[in-house]
Amino acid sequence: MAEIATGVLSSLLPKLGRLLEEEYKLQRRVKGDIAFLKAELESMQAALLKVSQAPIDQRPDIQVKLWARDVRDLSYDIEDSTDKFLVRLETRSPTKKNSFFMGFTGRSFSLLTKAKTRHSIATRVKLIKSLVREVCERRDRYRVDSSVANNQPVGIATTIDSLRLSALYKKATELVGTEDNSDELVRRLTAEGGEASKQQLKIVSVVGFGGLGKTTIASIVYEKLKVEFDCGAFVSVSLTPNMVKILKNLLYQLNKGKHGNIMNEAFWSEPQLIIELREILRDKRYFIVVDDIWDYSVWETIRYALIENGNGSKIITTTRNAHVANQIGGVYSLIPLSLIHSRKLFHQRIYGDEDKSLPSHLAEVSDIILNKCGGIPLAIITIAGILASKKGMTHEYWSKVSRSMGTGLEDSPQIQKMRRILSLSYYDLPPHLKTCLLYLGLFPEDHDITREYLIWKWVGEAFVRKEHGKSLYEVGENYLDELISKGMVKPVEFDGCSKATTCRVHDMVLDLITSLSNDEHFLTAVGGQQLMPLPSKVRRLSLQTGNAEDVRLLSTVSFTHVRSVTVFDQALNLLPGISCFQVLRALDLSDCEQVDNHRFKGICKLFHLRYLCLRRTSVTEVPKQIGNLQFLQVLDISLTEVKMLPSTFVQLTQLVYLNVSACTRLPDGFGKLECLQNFPGITVSYPSMLHDLGRLTELRNLKIIKFIQCGENYDEPFLECLSNLVSLEKLEVNYYLGGPDFSLSSSLSPGPQRVYSIDMLRSTFYAVPRWMSSLSCLSALEITIRTLAVQDFEVLGKIPSLTDLYVWVLEPTGERPERLAIDSRYPFRCLSVFRFWSYGMEVVFSRGAMPNLQTLDLDFQVRKTKDLGGNFYFGLENLPLLQRVPVKIDCYCTEPGEVEAAEAALQKGVDMNPNKPTLNILKVCTIFLL
Repeated sequence: MAEIATGVLSSLLPKLGRLLEEEYKLQRRVKGDIAFLKAELESMQAALLKVSQAPIDQRPDIQVKLWARDVRDLSYDIEDSTDKFLVRLETRSPTKKNSFFMGFTGRSFSLLTKAKTRHSIATRVKLIKSLVREVCERRDRYRVDSSVANNQPVGIATTIDSLRLSALYKKATELVGTEDNSDELVRRLTAEGGEASKQQLKIVSVVGFGGLGKTTIASIVYEKLKVEFDCGAFVSVSLTPNMVKILKNLLYQLNKGKHGNIMNEAFWSEPQLIIELREILRDKRYFIVVDDIWDYSVWETIRYALIENGNGSKIITTTRNAHVANQIGGVYSLIPLSLIHSRKLFHQRIYGDEDKSLPSHLAEVSDIILNKCGGIPLAIITIAGILASKKGMTHEYWSKVSRSMGTGLEDSPQIQKMRRILSLSYYDLPPHLKTCLLYLGLFPEDHDITREYLIWKWVGEAFVRKEHGKSLYEVGENYLDELISKGMVKPVEFDGCSKATTCRVHDMVLDLITSLSNDEHFLTAVGGQQLMPLPSKVRRLSLQTGNAEDVRLLSTVSFTHVRSVTVFDQALNLLPGISCFQVLRALDLSDCEQVDNHRFKGICKLFHLRYLCLRRTSVTEVPKQIGNLQFLQVLDISLTEVKMLPSTFVQLTQLVYLNVSACTRLPDGFGKLECLQNFPGITVSYPSMLHDLGRLTELRNLKIIKFIQCGENYDEPFLECLSNLVSLEKLEVNYYLGGPDFSLSSSLSPGPQRVYSIDMLRSTFYAVPRWMSSLSCLSALEITIRTLAVQDFEVLGKIPSLTDLYVWVLEPTGERPERLAIDSRYPFRCLSVFRFWSYGMEVVFSRGAMPNLQTLDLDFQVRKTKDLGGNFYFGLENLPLLQRVPVKIDCYCTEPGEVEAAEAALQKGVDMNPNKPTLNILKVCTIFLL
């Protein structure tokens, strides 16, 4: 019911509205029927929205669920029909104008075709109307509206603080309540008996059910002890392991120097990998963690590779299966958190401070909640995430949450207990987030999901709603951040702004998602954890393996209702012919090498496609039939050998995201793609391309891969292009050689006034362009300039919102020049991070310089700096808020004592700073010391 409330109906209703528009010239009676359908479906949506947002302890009865199922299926079918109507009505008439007779014939044929189309639509709408009447009568018969009328919707207002996501996650899962378990695990690994015992391979198998923190404890111990070993690795196995991939991952982590590219090498077999691993580990003292083992046979295979060499190596394994743990040996059973640690974790998630106490009116009910969580960290984080997101914490709501948790964890099997706890978090999500969360069920277990990839898939599936003043990608980012903050999605890697760049679904959350998805017939995963038999109607299909049994199962399924297909690894052989997918909207065949030019031509017959990903396939040519895909919004053909896009490509006027390879040339007139919002890779081959690029006024994110040198100057066209990109927010420009005119231009009118990030580090400019000082929203800038001058800091210092600056200077300004003093003349009001790279350190910080600077990252060559200034005084004591000073010094061609002098000068400057910042020095090229 979550998806029907906002997924199908929310996209269907606007389409019915479009059919009522005058341009389609439908008969008056047909328009009346469509208006009836729209009104009835709006009424159904309102009723279902109440059900989906009802308090957890007031879930709907079976009659409401059955009615909701009927509405869902009917809405799917209506949307399929509506899309077919729109495709047929919007088919363009012939455009040839070479003769009057041909033009007249073409127009007559078009009119005749459209007349038949409208008659067909009228017949179909009449049938749909009768079906809707039946569902409406069933609603009245079972008094569905009255059954949901007493349910008061529970909305959630979430405040997302993306800068705290990483720190909060670490505190909530790695620190609170882990000390005892991690200390005990360390003790078991390092416990010493006789001399012979020290040299033996030691294995500890950590066992516990999902959500108890096995991976977390193993990770903490691994990070703590790995420095004591020659090499180490941390690999996950999961429920359906790919042994070749796991063994490759082990090789990569254990010897990146030799096997840095092994993940892309196809010739390795399982026996070869085992032999290579044994050879690498033969004389090494290693430390390896093998996480999430489900079957002992998998461990046996890995164990063959982990040679016992008498060097005192250590292995940690984790598993949910006590029988597997006993077979592996060295069992260490994790126990749930104590009430004291549970309370600390709970407070950490609520307040960000484990030592802060709850108000007295919530203390008692919080202990009841914690007792029901049973010391399971994942359950505690999930429930606390719900409670913390409320605007104000009331005893009434907390009591309602407590009551909804049922009779407690101790009264039912562990998996069911956890699912009940997690379902509480699911039901408290707003409907659109429920849809987005269920969609994560298409990914295999332990699959790392890239942020950008996931968000554009949501967009292509029409899960992301338009919001005023925001791009679709921004709205999708907010969705993902909310799911992370709720504890439903786990961040894995972060960028410099503490935003999750990759994420993963916790195993127990995936278990919940799969269960709910099966109940609502939302998504079918073949080869994963999908329950069999397959449903009669498959709407979304995820192919995760290519087993013969899966092929047999799929042979019994009709694909006429499938609207989304995602294929992982080499499962493409499961798919039937493209012609079977009559209403397909989203197709993801990324990494499928079997996809070639012939298959691409077939794909171009899927007129309903909104999302198409052929990334890293064998496609080398885009067929001219690509113009058929009039509804396409997201297209990714990057990392292919496509050299040129056909002229018909410019007909894809609904595109909002386009990703192509660096070698791909766009056709003339691509500026017609006026809806494009994200363009993460374009090669500019000639200046006139910039005219088309400047017409893409909806662009929010633009990456120019390179400018091909063609003997013409790009400066003026490029500046004109930037002046027109009024919606641009993020810009990256690689391999551009900007001339003096580019740097001297003082303004862009109107220009990208919304841009907040510019990366020009891989380009080169004579000076910092003056127009940058007029960009009021610019907060992050990376730039490379030939030589450093006073004018550069005058421009940079005036950028009002600049917080993060990276300047790379290529050449010294002359023979033994005076160092450039940075002082209060250059405001730098907001700058907190300054990274400065120069062969010779050409700046010195005077009193009043960069008053808010917290991180100063320096990179210079000792010999060049010595030649420029004669000493290594940089004025570090004049930066009052300085906290961190990471420094990389190049020791090439230095004389005895010069490196030590540089280190001493840096340390002296830090010691003189009243804020006592941390100094970290990295020396490189020390082999060249004289």
